[in-house]
Amino acid sequence: MKITLFVVLAISAVFAGVPSPEETKRLMDHLSDQEHFRNEHHNKQFDHDAFLGEDQAKTFDQLPPEESKRRLGIIVDKIDTDNDGFVTLVELKDWIRYTQKRYIEEDVDRHWKQHNPEDNDVLPWETYRKNVYSFMDEMDQRELKTPNSEGFTYANLLKRDRRRWHYADGDQDDALNRTEFALFLHPEDHTGMRDVVVLETMEDIDKDNDGKVSLEEYIGDMYKPEDGDEEEEPDWVKQEREQFTGYRDTNKDGFMDEAEVKDWIAPPEFEHAEAEARHLVFEADADADEKLTRAEVLDKYDLFVGSQATDFGEALARHDEF
Repeated sequence: MKITLFVVLAISAVFAGVPSPEETKRLMDHLSDQEHFRNEHHNKQFDHDAFLGEDQAKTFDQLPPEESKRRLGIIVDKIDTDNDGFVTLVELKDWIRYTQKRYIEEDVDRHWKQHNPEDNDVLPWETYRKNVYSFMDEMDQRELKTPNSEGFTYANLLKRDRRRWHYADGDQDDALNRTEFALFLHPEDHTGMRDVVVLETMEDIDKDNDGKVSLEEYIGDMYKPEDGDEEEEPDWVKQEREQFTGYRDTNKDGFMDEAEVKDWIAPPEFEHAEAEARHLVFEADADADEKLTRAEVLDKYDLFVGSQATDFGEALARHDEF
């Protein structure tokens, strides 16, 4: 079974080189590119990314287990800001917010330097387009217009980036300063960019282009049985059908419109860092006192960080799924 999960941001904007059609991803929250649950199984890599930031999580994945634990112990001491020997929900939430802000800042800085090595005040659209999409100038125009071709995919990515650029360009001078460039790269992190995120989501899921998402389009985005596979749908798919009819489709017309999709991917009053902090405390809190000791965190170290051992185990698990 091939599973692709949820909602979406095209990442053509992130790469200085040629973007690949496979490098288009969707994410419902921006703590990680990973799915938190894969085929009903908890994916700890999501937690590693949320707790450390994606770049640091990759570093930990290469460490021996004992070194991974040692470094985690140092991090626990940093999270315990009042030095009372406990990591509270608030301290953990603040840490997750900090790591995500740091990751985004570093990501924006890296790509700003790649696209703007002379560090000019602004980056013009045409400069960005040439950096990322100039290879399309040599492509056959017929391929760019042929549905389901590689060229057609690139053309759509270019169109999407152009529109996102326009949304991020506050003074409409067709050039982005560093702050605007951050909006362009990480629209999911800024409320003023939510509308373009919703548009991108709709385009990815609304296969018949009728301006709304049907139940089958919703399920088809996350569950694709193999050809000839007649086995019964997994329970989690049935639950998603119930979620759609019971909660997502608020006006009960059988579809999700733009407003309902926005409530789905950017629900009001939902705080991703707090939700992840609650999840980590729940999983590691052995004595159920709603706070974590250093020992409790280290005892569940593979929930918080990776290592060579956990990375190898996760690779085997991914292999077993297919």
